[in-house]
Amino acid sequence: MLSENQEQSAEAIALPRTESVWQELKNAIRGTEADYTRIGLKRAIFLLAVPMILELVMESLFAIVDIYFVGKLGASAVATVGLTETFLFLLYSLAMGLATAVTAIIARRIGEKNTDDAGVAAVQSVFLAVVASIPFAVAGIFFSKELLALMGADQWSIDHGYRYTQWMLGGNTIIVLLFVINAIFRGAGDAAIAMRVLWIANLCNIVLDPILIFGWGPIPAFGIEGAAIATNIGRGIGVMVQLWTLFNAGKHIRVKLTQLYLDAKIILNIVKTSLGGVGQMIVAMTSWIFLMRILADVGSEAVAGSTIALRIVLLTLMPAWGLSNAAATLVGQNLGAGNPDRAESAVWKIGVYNMFFLVGVSVVYFTFNQTLMSIFTQDPRVIDIGKEWLQILSYSYLVYGWWMVSVQAFNGAGDTKTPTKINLVFFWLIQIPLSYFLAIHLGWQHSGVFWGVFISETSVGLFTLWLFKRGSWKKVKV
Repeated sequence: MLSENQEQSAEAIALPRTESVWQELKNAIRGTEADYTRIGLKRAIFLLAVPMILELVMESLFAIVDIYFVGKLGASAVATVGLTETFLFLLYSLAMGLATAVTAIIARRIGEKNTDDAGVAAVQSVFLAVVASIPFAVAGIFFSKELLALMGADQWSIDHGYRYTQWMLGGNTIIVLLFVINAIFRGAGDAAIAMRVLWIANLCNIVLDPILIFGWGPIPAFGIEGAAIATNIGRGIGVMVQLWTLFNAGKHIRVKLTQLYLDAKIILNIVKTSLGGVGQMIVAMTSWIFLMRILADVGSEAVAGSTIALRIVLLTLMPAWGLSNAAATLVGQNLGAGNPDRAESAVWKIGVYNMFFLVGVSVVYFTFNQTLMSIFTQDPRVIDIGKEWLQILSYSYLVYGWWMVSVQAFNGAGDTKTPTKINLVFFWLIQIPLSYFLAIHLGWQHSGVFWGVFISETSVGLFTLWLFKRGSWKKVKV
């Protein structure tokens, strides 16, 4: 284990000059074979965080471009996307929960220098991803209209928007695989590969979106259905690139043909570890479903304004999530290498970076909320609702940055149960009842939902940081 002075010295050596920073930026984007349990922490954070940030920014940029084009079809089309996403959030909870476990297990094996077991675990996680996606595909293909009606969709969404839901849920295997295989790369330290895969997938989406939505030459205009077709094609290409890279070009992990078998013990370990991750995501995502249901009772404009605001939030949060994902990898690998103090030090450093970044974002939300909303819609009511949410959210970001990093520290250690319990209390027992009370009983409408989110998420951030400081996550075995 490095002493504090040794670690500071290593960091000083890692980035001594401006030209070295540019070189490390190139290394971060290309990918390196650096051992993240041994190099200076600042350098390790930089090499991991840069591609993770760029990966997630590209993902969110696609979401912004997608809603920009769909927004030209009207408020009901945007609402269809928002209501479909409530079901996709359930899917994401499974995919992200599984990905959380995969990142923790792969990182731990890489930290232990056990690359063979890491490869076998990667194969098992791909198998689980396919199995987990099947129920959502069935529901989307055969019951898309019923699902939209359940969420309070208007008649246009049910009659015309259902094909969007059908495509997005029916092709969900691609989405789950994209999540899980990128989690393999991140856990191994191959964050640059995950970044490039998402760039390829989402650039394809961005190019195809306007062509398939509005038509071009001999290609007919598919309307809102075109957005879903573009997403499936783009992400399908991304998955093919992932699989080829996993077998042929990984720097820290590479699957061999001899590892293509099912291992019940490893599968059970992944399932066991992922239960907490799936649980925390399901709690958070279903909480959002209930919030959207409350907003649907307020009106389509409330759903549309919230959907656009959410896309803006996702774009601006991506650098913060990239930093937080770097914390998960560093915690997992350093615990595997027997360096819990170094793991904790990484989290505190990343937390400070995250806090300063999100304070800057909050200033932008507070100052330019109407300008941001006006980019995506000209409906005055939708703009007013969305800008109000951005402004209220800006008050909570000082705490929210620490929450993101703390949660990922627990997840990177393999302690996925603790965040699940926290989410259960703060999202189900506080956020949903409070939002309903403020919105419906007090008549605050959409404002009640927004303030309910602010109160609950500020509280959960402070509580999670307090639990992290207690240090029980250092003793978790995966």
